[in-house]
Amino acid sequence: MNVGIIGSGTMGSGIAQVAATSGCKVKLYDTSQEALDKSKVALQKVLARLVVKGRISDPEKESIQSHISYVSNLKDLSDSNLTIEAIIENLEIKKKVFFELESYVSDDCIIASNTSSLSIASIASSLQKPERCIGIHFFNPAPLMKLVEVIPAIQTSNEVLKVAVATINDWKKTVAIAKDTPGFIVNRVARPFYGESLRIYEEGLASFATIDWSLKSLGHFRMGPFELMDFIGNDVNYTVTETVFTAFYFDPRYKPAFTQKRFAEAGYLGRKSGKGYYDYDENGKAISNENEKSHDSELEKQIFERVLVMLINEAADALFLNIASAQDIDNAMTKGVNYPKGLLAWADEIGVDWCITKMDELYNEYHEDRYRCSPLLRKMKKENKTFF
Repeated sequence: MNVGIIGSGTMGSGIAQVAATSGCKVKLYDTSQEALDKSKVALQKVLARLVVKGRISDPEKESIQSHISYVSNLKDLSDSNLTIEAIIENLEIKKKVFFELESYVSDDCIIASNTSSLSIASIASSLQKPERCIGIHFFNPAPLMKLVEVIPAIQTSNEVLKVAVATINDWKKTVAIAKDTPGFIVNRVARPFYGESLRIYEEGLASFATIDWSLKSLGHFRMGPFELMDFIGNDVNYTVTETVFTAFYFDPRYKPAFTQKRFAEAGYLGRKSGKGYYDYDENGKAISNENEKSHDSELEKQIFERVLVMLINEAADALFLNIASAQDIDNAMTKGVNYPKGLLAWADEIGVDWCITKMDELYNEYHEDRYRCSPLLRKMKKENKTFF
């Protein structure tokens, strides 16, 4: 298969590596020759490390490199069977690129976007043949993360969906098929991990360090929400939150936090700026914050349970609204963002009754629509059902 990748940044370069590793002939396109050169050097370093670690052999390294060519003219992608766009999250720019690309590729070339939250239907509308358009959303770093969300637009043909799923499976990735709604699965369901943690902080209940500690020690999440926002970048995470909030007609469940907005405005972006919710040294390592952590075990338990139930409620609502299957939702959260358990399986483990009680306690305390319990949880309790 001939694969064209548009955009040689971290994500585009990672997708190119994945496709080349699977034996595809890849053309990586960028308007910037400097960016292409940087991508090529970075790949050489990555593959060299994999050889040292024994993950691949020298011949495999040479093969992967030989499968990728670097081009600066969009016309060079004309022989592609599949193109994947991985550029800036700007709808108008994406539509402009897709419109031009379609004039070069064959009629049966699949044109895909790696967008994390924009409407696939809207992107597809820029094409003469919108049925060829689909969302194929990788997670960073693409070579390491197992999950890929595949998002058919309402215009996407069944054949294009089948080919896209088969291709991603051939690339040794786990596919989760999602409805074309804001945030798809992961960026929708994960919002409370950040949003509720920020809310807890803004209420003055706990420090960043205490909230992170609670989620890691009691929930076994690999990173706490504030550590993760610093890793992602407060500007990036805030933009995604704002995009999802706006796209959902300002549903209070997705309301952004002023704390994150102010941190982004101040340039406290996290690791990449040396300061975010934590301070970082020149190597990007967090300076110890142990003294900022509370040692109140009951408070830590309350924090963990509050964030967890909000996550479960969001996952249940995604299932209720047919965003994806229960298995795909849980796969998305464990393989896309490394959650310790699938949220719906977690709900089965602790009990739907517990989830409903916790949600109702929050609603009764705040009387905000943010804390409304998913109708699916109540239905499952009534019918005495579990998710799996």
